Amino acid sequence: MKRTLSLLAATTTFVAPAYAEDLSVVGSWSSLPLHKAYEAPFWSETLPGAGDFNVELTTHNQMGLGLSEIYPLLGQGVYDVAMTVADYAVGDAPELEGLDVPLLAMTADEARAMVDAARPMVADIYRARFNAEVLAIAPYPPQVVFCNAEINSFSDLAGLKVRASGRMTALFLEALGAEGVNVSFSEVPGALQNGVVDCAVTGAGSGYSAGWWEVSTHLLPIPLGGWDHVVTAMNADRWDALSADKQNLVRDQISSGFEEPAWASAQDALVNDIACLTGNGDCASGDARNMVLVDISDADFATARGILVGDVLPDWAERAGGDWAARWNDSVGQVVGVTIK
Repeated sequence: MKRTLSLLAATTTFVAPAYAEDLSVVGSWSSLPLHKAYEAPFWSETLPGAGDFNVELTTHNQMGLGLSEIYPLLGQGVYDVAMTVADYAVGDAPELEGLDVPLLAMTADEARAMVDAARPMVADIYRARFNAEVLAIAPYPPQVVFCNAEINSFSDLAGLKVRASGRMTALFLEALGAEGVNVSFSEVPGALQNGVVDCAVTGAGSGYSAGWWEVSTHLLPIPLGGWDHVVTAMNADRWDALSADKQNLVRDQISSGFEEPAWASAQDALVNDIACLTGNGDCASGDARNMVLVDISDADFATARGILVGDVLPDWAERAGGDWAARWNDSVGQVVGVTIK
């Protein structure tokens, strides 16, 4: 009997009890498709179902957080995981603007290639600036232009007031002769209706869901505002405290259960959203609207790319400083065939 008890004690000594990790997670806009279709199911069902994780999920708009506060508060450990558009953080990290450069990716595959090339830079930025570990980068739909004015080309934006979706987009608009105006997403419909702005940049699906078609007449379906990448990151201290097995589990699950499905739907979502806004094609999301679809000529596009490469990217390189332009040239620049001089 003594020998049996001794063997039992020796055996149980080496069996560590399993325990669940509690994670507080702050998602992106609760009303938009990325959160509803991918973020919420992943954090509420997929990850808890795959391992020992208990997740308490909310969103930054439900918490009333300022958009520029989200990642700094994450770094301080106010919550464990956060996700929002990277452009909201460029005030603290101007080098982060290199993740989402407008007019370089026309398709979801091209945007994904840019993200994959930029990922090592983004990981370094989040560790250094926000004490955070990057877990995923997923797209909102391309950031297109809604106008409550007749628009037939890029040149028609000159003299208009345009709500931009990021600093690079604002600089590009200014180079075109437009005035970049800072208006929050929720305030845009009123601003368009009252003439505070003439045009506004956001994702086609976001604009459809938010009813921007009610106060806009013309749609420029070109990614003037890039793809508005949403970065999911975990507080670095919290991440480093996880076991290697749990880190690998989180990375595997967030890649297969969140990031890959979000990218896979991005291109079809754009086609559907344009159909819903303009009536050109089948709208699977609801009633089709009748905005005028503006076709950008090859000459207009070439002019726009010239402004981007000649003015906007060099301005970013100077503001970012350090070796960020060189790192961008050697990674993203190689993918898109653009060099910052």
